[in-house]
Amino acid sequence: MRAWIVSAENDLATGRAALEAAMPSYETVSFHAQQAAEKAIKALLVKHQVEPPKTHDIGALLTLTDRLAPGTARTLEAAEALNRHAVDSRYPSPGESIGREEAGRDLDLGAQVLRHMRALLGGS
Repeated sequence: MRAWIVSAENDLATGRAALEAAMPSYETVSFHAQQAAEKAIKALLVKHQVEPPKTHDIGALLTLTDRLAPGTARTLEAAEALNRHAVDSRYPSPGESIGREEAGRDLDLGAQVLRHMRALLGGS
């Protein structure tokens, strides 16, 4: 479980460092925000001996955590917006790129999920 939290923290730190860099777009930052949220949620599942499913879907993962900590899915539902960054952000696309401001909001969502999961884990 601790390894999942450390990995989530690493993703947030990487995202924050990339956010400070001058980049043409910030998809990588949003990807790391999504990864941080996903890994933090999976840490709670592992603590409760639930095998984390092989999914990047934040909503589906939150639904599982709701069985362990009722109300979690509703509290963190805004984090479902990170889903689009799980895969799409890793590959070039012809669509609009992610700007620094949007990427910063994504990092805030990832951090919010991590804080909430830490609280449920007892500060781990």
